[in-house]
Formats: sequence, C-alpha cells, structure tokens
Amino acid sequence: MQIQTADAEIAARAGAIVDRHKALEGPLLPILHNIQDEFGYVPASALPVIADGLNLSRAEVHGVVSFYHDYREAPAGRHVIKMCRAEACQSMGGDELAEKLLGLLGLDWHETNGNGSVTIEPVYCLGLCACAPAAMVDGEVIGRLDADAVKVLAKAVLA
Repeated sequence: MQIQTADAEIAARAGAIVDRHKALEGPLLPILHNIQDEFGYVPASALPVIADGLNLSRAEVHGVVSFYHDYREAPAGRHVIKMCRAEACQSMGGDELAEKLLGLLGLDWHETNGNGSVTIEPVYCLGLCACAPAAMVDGEVIGRLDADAVKVLAKAVLA
C-alpha cells in the first residue's frame, strides 16, 4: 500500500511537470531536468507519465535517461562529487587524483556509499580547464586540486 501511494504521488508531481513543459519545442530534456530537480533523480514510476504526456514510448524516454550521464535513476547521496575526466584535467594529474579519491571514498564511478552521504560521478568538462584538475562538489566548482585537497574533500563528505 505504501509503495502504491508513493508511486501515485510521484506520478502526480511528474504529471504536473509534464503539463507545464509539454508545449515547449523539444520538451523531453527540460522535463527530465525538472523531474530530477524535484526528486533528486528520475524515478522509474515517472517514465510512463512522461511517455504518455509526450506521446512517446517508455523505451524512448528510458533511452534518453540512460544515455545522458546527468540523469540519475536512483537517489544521489547528500553530497555529489563530479570529477572532471576531460583531457586538460587528465594532463594535470586528474586521473591519479580521481583514483585516489575513489579509494578514499571506497567507491567506484556512479556509486553512492552505504549511508547515503556521497555519490561520485565522472564529468567530461567543467569548463575550468585553466584551473585543472577540477571537480564540482554540491554544485560548487573547485580548481587546482591536489592530493591534500582530495584528502580534505573525502573527509568532509564522509563526515
């Protein structure tokens, strides 16, 4: 009973978002962004609502959600770290720092730790190439990362 109630609430809230945006040209991406902003992820129970509202198949909607790295199919942790994996950051030691951070967190890419405190995701350019290597933590960009900064970051998000 509780699961059905939650799904009904998600469907209602997702339906309201679809209704607000379906008149846009190419509304699927803005709808998905708004749904993720609303729930913190794109719930599976929202997909049929989106598909019906836009006259698309569920497979088409799911294909878009699974194709774009920015959309999550499960809730993220309280803190979200996005490590830049682009060439400029790689050339400045970003790969080694990313591996160090993954090790400190005990996670792999796209994972959330057991207590839900942190999710780590790769991104392929934060536009901070002059300050490489870079990351984004909870929407705030951080440039010129080094080993010490990565240790401080890991400690902060795990606290």
